[in-house]
Amino acid sequence: MKKIFSVIFISFILILSACSSQKSGTPIEDFNFTDQDGKPFGLEDLKGKVWVSDFVFTNCTTVCPPMTMNMAELQEKVKEMGLEDVHFVSFTVDPEIDTPEVLKQYGQSFGADFSTWHFLTGYSQEEIEDYVPKNFKTIVKKPRDDDQVIHGITFYLFNKDGEIIGDYPGDKEVPFKQIIKDIKAAL
Repeated sequence: MKKIFSVIFISFILILSACSSQKSGTPIEDFNFTDQDGKPFGLEDLKGKVWVSDFVFTNCTTVCPPMTMNMAELQEKVKEMGLEDVHFVSFTVDPEIDTPEVLKQYGQSFGADFSTWHFLTGYSQEEIEDYVPKNFKTIVKKPRDDDQVIHGITFYLFNKDGEIIGDYPGDKEVPFKQIIKDIKAAL
């Protein structure tokens, strides 16, 4: 019974987060975390750049592998089109497990180009559970009795001013053409 309730609750949260939409030009709070190389990386490093972000964790058994595969495909499409200086940021929602080394292996397994794709950690579970709802209007919650973190499945597009200007489904039926069109408009 507990497992059924968990599945229903997670499904409800994912549906709600998929239906939420950001207003164009929504700024986010400054952050300074740690990337897959163990180096500091923050909003200041993205200043003047167009970027796409999402939320994943490395031992996810459901939505994260397809999301990361889709982000890798988006990164490849952007490179093929010659769109320079577009960055990608994946925030872990399980920072106690996802060390820089673990994130680097995870990114490598999906063919991530780390010159423009940053996997971030270096914060507590409480910090990410507080930061994400305030800035991305979606949930992050690690249940006490489960290793699968509840989180949104959206890709967020940012303009050069660090403002969210678009959000898109990240797990399936990703609108690659629309995202690339919006990236071009933001460059």
